[in-house]
Amino acid sequence: MRSSQPKVLHALAGRSMLGHVMAAVTASAIDNVAVVIGPGHEAVAADAARHVPHARIFTQAERRGTAHAVLQASAALGQASGPVIVLFADTPLVTAGTITRLIDAVNAGAGVVALGFHADDPTGYGRLLTVDGALTAIREHKDATEAERATTLCNAGLMALSGAHALALLEAIGNVNAQGEYYLTDAVEMARSRGLRCAVIEAPEAEVMGINDRMQLARGESLMQERLREAAMQGGATLVDPASVHFSFDTVLGRDVMVEPHVVFGRGVSIADGAVIHAFSHIEGAAIGTNASVGPFARLRPGTTMDAGARIGNFVEIKNAVLGEGAKVNHLTYIGDADVGAHANVGAGTITCNYDGYFKHRTTIGAGAFVGSNSSLVAPVSIGAGAYVGSGSVVTRDVADGSLALSRAQQVEKPGWAARFQAAMKARKAVAKH
Repeated sequence: MRSSQPKVLHALAGRSMLGHVMAAVTASAIDNVAVVIGPGHEAVAADAARHVPHARIFTQAERRGTAHAVLQASAALGQASGPVIVLFADTPLVTAGTITRLIDAVNAGAGVVALGFHADDPTGYGRLLTVDGALTAIREHKDATEAERATTLCNAGLMALSGAHALALLEAIGNVNAQGEYYLTDAVEMARSRGLRCAVIEAPEAEVMGINDRMQLARGESLMQERLREAAMQGGATLVDPASVHFSFDTVLGRDVMVEPHVVFGRGVSIADGAVIHAFSHIEGAAIGTNASVGPFARLRPGTTMDAGARIGNFVEIKNAVLGEGAKVNHLTYIGDADVGAHANVGAGTITCNYDGYFKHRTTIGAGAFVGSNSSLVAPVSIGAGAYVGSGSVVTRDVADGSLALSRAQQVEKPGWAARFQAAMKARKAVAKH
């Protein structure tokens, strides 16, 4: 990856590759989870614990092959009573459905089950060799005959083993090969030598793609986005231009939500039924209510809540604020650390001055209040219900319910001043040229 960050912590749709795999494990109702990491990768262990707090962490001090890596979790393997599923954190698109099929195949009597896929271009992949549907061997491309290379059924790497035999099979694997490593694929040979049946289940090639560089990461992101867009539309949301909308793994869209082109959803967004998200908006950590309207060109930052029918317009930024039912903040405005009451109207160019250089302070705008354009509300401050703030005001003290607050210099008019000023400036400029 050419990165200071461990590969499996690189993210797809706002969640690490490791996190995606562990989410699939959790969705498969697997509760005994072991994670094998490399030495010095405490960040990977911490990420695993965030997703599955009870996961047991094991360290592979030396890189001696995939079977050797799995054996580092021998303490967990020895306690396995059901199927053992071996997954790879750099294969983040694997689904819970596929993991369940691996489990089912072991429960149906297989000692080893390999996950395979038909590759458009199988060059370089290990081949899964079968006879009458039974898996007979996994052959590396370089070791395969021409006839074996002709098959497109390739090894995805993921594997399931019978819990009753897993530890013995793995311990029987040797390292007599050019690399001197212990390969998980040799479990098939070990199982067959013990009279155990070996099987294959298949998955789409896209689901089992491994990610090893930035190009593959981008491809994985694209595939993940396709899944999320499809799920959103199947759930009843309309995406006007699906390919231009970017989701996070946890984005929740209700029925009849309309999402216009070029919208980005960061983590932690939920949108209730009937809301409209207009084009070029960026939303993160926000809850948007029924029939609310956002954008275009709006930015909602974490902590934003919009109640039913609230409206946020173009070039508005909201952060850590609650907008009551039917409240309107239509354009060119910043609302941060604030509570805006139901049906309040905040005019263009208004800002809540929430930060004094050391601490954040809160602004409260009451129900039905009207804040005129180009106003500055210096927190902590409260605008009462039904109150008015005159345009251009700087409000530093609380405003009572139903009151009018004005804070601006008195307008002064000097007749003829503009003509005299222009004449003087033109004369000065003429002198300057000579």
